[in-house]
Amino acid sequence: MTSTVAMTKVLIFGGKTGWIGGLMADLIKEKEGVELFLADSRVENREDVAKELDEIKPSHVLMSAGITGRPNIDWCETHKPDTIRTNVIGTLNVADLCDTRNIHCTVYATGCIFKYDEAHKLGSGVGFDEDSAPNFAESFYSETKGYMEQLLKCYSNCLILRVRMPISDDLIHRNFVTKIVKYERVVNIPNSMTVLTEMLPGSLAMAEKGLAGVYNFTNPGVISHNQVLDLYTKYIDPTYTYKNFSVEEQAKVIVAGRSNNELDTTKLMADMPEGIVINDIQTACDLCFQRMKVNLTKLGWLPDNMPAEFVRS
Repeated sequence: MTSTVAMTKVLIFGGKTGWIGGLMADLIKEKEGVELFLADSRVENREDVAKELDEIKPSHVLMSAGITGRPNIDWCETHKPDTIRTNVIGTLNVADLCDTRNIHCTVYATGCIFKYDEAHKLGSGVGFDEDSAPNFAESFYSETKGYMEQLLKCYSNCLILRVRMPISDDLIHRNFVTKIVKYERVVNIPNSMTVLTEMLPGSLAMAEKGLAGVYNFTNPGVISHNQVLDLYTKYIDPTYTYKNFSVEEQAKVIVAGRSNNELDTTKLMADMPEGIVINDIQTACDLCFQRMKVNLTKLGWLPDNMPAEFVRS
């Protein structure tokens, strides 16, 4: 569904302290004629959200507030009510209140609601599409996200973007690269992933176009953990080494299961507004690490001053 409204005021939930929300704020600051507002209200407080929407009267809302847990989603297993308040009640509050005010709402959701199965086998190239029903609930985080998508689809003003294993051009703690670089051992499974530098401008263009419904929001194709770490070794730290272990071995050291899947990006690429360049994930990651090398050099981390947390002893 498409319902075009001029983008004049954008209100971001999760824009003050959130990773993706902050990156979206930076993009909007570059757009002429668009006012940017970062929400003060907490999404679980419905009355506060309603008041803020009525005071600002945004043309578009970006909903990136959410709980993923720190250091990872295992946190959600022991903080279920907190997870529900933000990821379920809060997200529904924003989507529902936007719907009653006819405001376009973009929700940065997750594609970690699937796992490879008989119809979508590992290595087959057959990905889950936007109509696929969630089949992964081995973490409370993913379970709640699966529920949420089914409900959000009911709102005709809502654009739901399935982000997966997001990668950025730095080593911020939320970056998928940062997480796996610090692990002693990693599984080696091809996955769909989202390179934010390429994809986030696309989300803004999709919102501006008034697109709604579910979209697999990843670069086309898959890339494995090993391939990502090999690029890290190539561009960032040639001395870095890593070891693999099996999914069964991984299960012994984590609390919640981890989603591995490939998402079909046919719909996304067909509907993506003109002027947005989305590379396949292999190319996108290579370019991302090239930019990361430049950024870390400017920071003074490269060539030989990486923080201790990134150095193998």
